[in-house]
Amino acid sequence: MNSKIAAIIALIVVIGGGAYWYVTQQPPESVSVAQAANGEVSADADTSMVQEMSLGNPDAKVTVVEYASFTCPHCRNFHSNVFDQLKANYIDTGKIHFIYREVYFDRYGLWAGMIARCGGEMRYFGITDMIYDMQQEWTNSSDPTQIAANLRQLGIASGLSGEQVDACMADVAKAEAMVAVYNQNRQRDDVTSTPTFRINGEKYGNMSYSDFADILEEKLAE
Repeated sequence: MNSKIAAIIALIVVIGGGAYWYVTQQPPESVSVAQAANGEVSADADTSMVQEMSLGNPDAKVTVVEYASFTCPHCRNFHSNVFDQLKANYIDTGKIHFIYREVYFDRYGLWAGMIARCGGEMRYFGITDMIYDMQQEWTNSSDPTQIAANLRQLGIASGLSGEQVDACMADVAKAEAMVAVYNQNRQRDDVTSTPTFRINGEKYGNMSYSDFADILEEKLAE
């Protein structure tokens, strides 16, 4: 890895409830993004810069909110085995409004979220698919620097330029805002595991497509 890339792939850690960037390949092991969930991020975090990512009909009778972590194997399985059917039968047909909200139980999930958001709303769900499809590959390291490098390459493979990816990964204000929004969502909607779903406000855990469809049909018939 050349010195420019090593400098750009700074590692996010959380200290005292705030997200900070360190240009280092040896981050303290005692801190993690998960610690932010137990306190406040910066009081000045501008949460307005964190866009809600959604698909489908905003005026649909049923709204599905998914809370998921990019490092969660169960979330990967949901997106591999359930989401495509859900999208074809309920999202693309306008029957439901689907909202995806990121969960940061670890710093790697936050980094992946920063890559997913790097291309804006138009690219978000395409990059999200890549992150889940390649989850076992980009997480396959015990070295945080290597995982950051893997995510950088994934961003470039999605069509982003190296400069775009580097700028996104170095955006401290955006990282703080993302963690602040996550904290708000987690506390309000009681998110303790992933994936967690809110269907018209009612909380559900992970489930098969058939179970999901049954619930949606019931909600649509109300």
